[in-house]
Amino acid sequence: MPIRPENRGRYGADWPEFSRYVRFERAGGRCECAGECGRGTHQGRCPNVHGAAAYGSGSRVVLTVAHLTHEPEDREQVRAMCQGCHLHYDRAHHAQTAYARRRAEAATPDLFEDA
Repeated sequence: MPIRPENRGRYGADWPEFSRYVRFERAGGRCECAGECGRGTHQGRCPNVHGAAAYGSGSRVVLTVAHLTHEPEDREQVRAMCQGCHLHYDRAHHAQTAYARRRAEAATPDLFEDA
């Protein structure tokens, strides 16, 4: 998932290099999820490899960096995760932020409503 413009500064200027290090040097191009995603689809470490076909769906695997604390500034608690594990891990967090965003948008007056 792309970084939202308002959050880019939280990742640091070296984010592309750090992300590459986590995904390919540390993780060896393979998902590091060992079940913390809660999907229940794999025993032990997830078998998905960047660029290969995902187990189950056959879609192309994209390896991402998941912040386990949901704080982009925290580089200690990160995992390289395939998109499936990452999205499943973040599902509750995404629901909370979407709800907060919808509430903020509803509270903003439409300046062109009477135009």
